[in-house]
Amino acid sequence: MPDVRISSSQGKWILFTTVLGSSMALLDSTVVNVALPTIGRDLGASLAALQWTVNAYMVTLAGLILLGGSLGDRYGRRRIFVLGVVWFAAASLLCGLAPTPGILIAARALQGVGGALLTPGSLALIQASFHPDDRSRAVGLWSGFGGIGAAVGPFLGGWLVDGPGWRWVFLLNVPLALLCVPIALRHVPESSDKRAHGRFDVLGAVLGALALALLTYALIEAPGGSVAVALTAVAGVAAAVAFVYVEHHRPDPMLPPDIFASRQFTAVNLVTLCVYAAFGGYFFLTALQLQVVAGYSALQAGTALLPSTALMLLFSARSGALADRTGPRLPLTVGPLLCATAMLLMLRVGEHANYLADVLPAVLMMGVGMVTLVAPLTATVLASVDTARAGLASGINNAAARAASLVAVAALPLLAGMGPEAYRSAAAFDAAFDRAMPICAGVLVVGAMIAFTLVRRPAPDCRHPECRTHGCVTAPPLERGSRS
Repeated sequence: MPDVRISSSQGKWILFTTVLGSSMALLDSTVVNVALPTIGRDLGASLAALQWTVNAYMVTLAGLILLGGSLGDRYGRRRIFVLGVVWFAAASLLCGLAPTPGILIAARALQGVGGALLTPGSLALIQASFHPDDRSRAVGLWSGFGGIGAAVGPFLGGWLVDGPGWRWVFLLNVPLALLCVPIALRHVPESSDKRAHGRFDVLGAVLGALALALLTYALIEAPGGSVAVALTAVAGVAAAVAFVYVEHHRPDPMLPPDIFASRQFTAVNLVTLCVYAAFGGYFFLTALQLQVVAGYSALQAGTALLPSTALMLLFSARSGALADRTGPRLPLTVGPLLCATAMLLMLRVGEHANYLADVLPAVLMMGVGMVTLVAPLTATVLASVDTARAGLASGINNAAARAASLVAVAALPLLAGMGPEAYRSAAAFDAAFDRAMPICAGVLVVGAMIAFTLVRRPAPDCRHPECRTHGCVTAPPLERGSRS
């Protein structure tokens, strides 16, 4: 049984290391959007290249994150975590030195592989190292400090872009890794799951990532209308069908189909797809709208979104406790509707927008909606399956959120009629943004309807999440293993 205490020197080092490692991936997910206009201007990139700058990372991360957790359980959580940190830092260095959009996109895909190794490993190390009596507190501290990192991310990204330059958004990960790796090797105990057995579902992971990549490519390149795009779309659908077939016929599938026998689990993941598709489109386009149309600097754009994250940090734990009393259907219905209202309020943000009158009301409404929604969403996912499968359920939900986000970033510019050079014209981008926000709001309304119709109160003895504080608005927190 793990016996490390938080009050011990080793416990503090473990917590510091896992927070530092996970913060690398978390910061990247929040700062890159702020840097996109500057990256586009500096590298002469099209809107499609900016979409890929976001999505190349998400494709490999979403496709491989479940496999990354399994590798840690089998070969050692510290080993895979350290490998992920080193891989992520090396890919970040390549991102920071990239001379062309193509090399940047390839490096971002490599970053996603590193993220898939270190993201599940950071929390798994806490679960495997701390004494059961301290585990909930350790996870809460990990989640809380991670939330602070998420809050600092847009501000830090804006400062780096306006100061040293956008390349430091990526290069910053290198010194963080140089600090993280030696501490992990010295102070974090190795652990693995002796029950882990069978073959890894590498084929399932590859097919899942390939389907996401092909479909994303088809959506981003669809305005060209070429035969190659159509063939890519067909290949993406074929890869998705093959993925489903493989998962149904493997003895140890990465995504066990029988977990969806729970109606509650299926319903909550459908809500997740709707919510995080809307969030992905919102955060991608809003960072551009504030800079391209409203004339904000990168630092101002990053700072403008801070109130949403601050509300998440301050009130998400209370929201989770309230949802325990009322049941999940109410917050999972009301939360998306509040976020949809926020996206419609964003329509007021145009050229020379006033922050207090135009931007802040929408940002605050978004924060209230996310406070209402995110913690109950995670709790309901974990409560909808057997305790032994809580880690798998959380991983699936996390992958679903990331996949929904990347598809939204690929599809929304197409649906809104954004041309390849739209972000270079304030008028063109503003018009497309005004078409995109109602689409995002509509997707959230669909999510609210699914929650109201299908989500029910969990059993009284259901498991509650140890991650009670949420600061990352781009994906739900991972939770692995059980309390004991």
